[in-house]
Amino acid sequence: MSKKRFYVLLAVLLIVTNVFTFFIANTVSVALPGGKVIVSREDYRLLNQYKKLFEVGKILESRYVDKVNPSTLLEGALKGMAGSLQDPYTVYMNKKEFAEFMTQTTGTYGGIGIIVAVDQEDHIVVVSPIKNTPGERAGIKSGDIILEVNGKKVSGKNLDEAVSMMRGPKGTQVTLTIMRDGKTFTKTITREIIKLETVFDYMLPDKIGYIKITLFDQSTSSDFKKALERLKKDGMKGLIIDLRDNPGGLLEECVNIADMLLPKGVIVTTKGRAESQEFYSKGTGLGMPLVVLVNKGSASASEILAGAIKDRKAGVLVGTTTFGKGLVQTVVNFGDGTGLKYTIARYYTPNGTDIQGKGIEPNYVVELPKDYTLKDTPDLKGDTQLIKAYEIIKSEIK
Repeated sequence: MSKKRFYVLLAVLLIVTNVFTFFIANTVSVALPGGKVIVSREDYRLLNQYKKLFEVGKILESRYVDKVNPSTLLEGALKGMAGSLQDPYTVYMNKKEFAEFMTQTTGTYGGIGIIVAVDQEDHIVVVSPIKNTPGERAGIKSGDIILEVNGKKVSGKNLDEAVSMMRGPKGTQVTLTIMRDGKTFTKTITREIIKLETVFDYMLPDKIGYIKITLFDQSTSSDFKKALERLKKDGMKGLIIDLRDNPGGLLEECVNIADMLLPKGVIVTTKGRAESQEFYSKGTGLGMPLVVLVNKGSASASEILAGAIKDRKAGVLVGTTTFGKGLVQTVVNFGDGTGLKYTIARYYTPNGTDIQGKGIEPNYVVELPKDYTLKDTPDLKGDTQLIKAYEIIKSEIK
């Protein structure tokens, strides 16, 4: 073998060895005789960073006055870690909590049928009661502040616990202490099985279509598509979408509906430290006059849809300023029945507006009469916001 070839092979061998060593040192844990382990640099960094956590767990498990369940310590540590961020939408959920959380977007559950969020003062505030549920029938309204559940004080710091307490088997009761307009009162409500029907459609006079979306769950966009097709088949000339008291839901469902209504372009942008995304519409747009009804109970995904329609000038908004929840959550399923819900990004309307804590102001600000309660079906006699939307559509129909 020539010296040149020898040195080439030696260089290749050194390179391969170094790469292999780097890979082992940075990504692989290797067991050695005597119980010792070589760990990656990242694992070593994490072990040092959380060393005190392990030490506290070890002390409590072995020396606390009463016997301690290690899994209880672990759950407490995980909940504390998520809670330390002071973000009511970031929470570690045990098996019971995670199962209850998942029912909100996948089917039915026992409860009173209200959607809640946290305001700037850390109050638990009702975003909206769900249509045809005990909460709605009991007279709970958007904007009500829940102070106590079954006599226990609640706030944004224990949002998920409060939600869990409000849920329960059909036929059982829960008592809420509520503050509205500075006055405090209690309501005892009997729980029912909450079935989530999210899309309702009607044809108004002059062939003006009306679709109410109460929530964005896993079937909302397909149900909306069917409703839209029914109205078009019946000769619809303009469309009113009612997002009042809609607390939001699944981003994907909202984007799918926006794709049916907007011409090609941006629907929403999400920006976070870990990832950022832009969502686009790919269709040709609705092709007819469009008005969207909103109020202070319109939140999250509702604001994404309303903001996209307003910014893209695909239609106009009528009503009052929306809730102002511009945070995006994602869920990690650990595969053992537990999960982590955490805020991963903020979302921005097509014009780059961050609506967190501010909401979206409609093109036409219209208040409802002071003592008026929204009806289950469209009311063209007393619903001033719907009347205004109807007049706008009628004036634009050719």
